[in-house]
Amino acid sequence: MKHLKPQARENTVLKMLLKGFFLLTFLGASASAFAGTQPYNKAQFDGALAHGKPVVIWFHASWCPTCRAQQPAVDRLATSSEMKDVTVFVADFDKETALEKALRVAQQSTFVVFRGGREVARSTGETDEQAIRATWGKAL
Repeated sequence: MKHLKPQARENTVLKMLLKGFFLLTFLGASASAFAGTQPYNKAQFDGALAHGKPVVIWFHASWCPTCRAQQPAVDRLATSSEMKDVTVFVADFDKETALEKALRVAQQSTFVVFRGGREVARSTGETDEQAIRATWGKAL
């Protein structure tokens, strides 16, 4: 850009900045369209249920080998276009004891699925992606 006149250099820099801005905006919109998982938050969970949104809660523990085996499938499904309307909360099995009690969840690696504010499906220990997809699909 050294060989450009000052005005042309400013225009080139401005164009580069605008392209960068639009690229970041596009990437941000794409990321929000396929948000993936989010940590469990009582207020957000209660709000989603109150509005009848499709919700999955995954009771996860970092020390759990089954949870580690589920992780790749969860990541793929949570960001897939078919599950874009499903909010996936990850509840820490070691910390969310009140939620576990309320939902009668006895062990980690459990998915609890809600549609229309009501529980419609549940799965514990499942690692097969197709089976997890089928369980989550009941939220839709």
